[in-house]
Amino acid sequence: MTSENHSSDPQKEAESPSPTKSIKKPEPAFGWNAYAEKINGRFAMIGFVLLLLIEFLTHQDFFTWIGLR
Repeated sequence: MTSENHSSDPQKEAESPSPTKSIKKPEPAFGWNAYAEKINGRFAMIGFVLLLLIEFLTHQDFFTWIGLR
């Protein structure tokens, strides 16, 4: 590494480019919107994988657990 990268000169720090474009994070909102759909989809995927994992480990299906078989 060179000493130019870690300079303590305030003039060079002021000249360094700053990002002009900021990333806008989605904010939670009430109702049907893209943020709610993403969160709902993620929880659904996690739940489905957990359901398959539990069925694999117990050798029983979901309907047996809830008493329909």
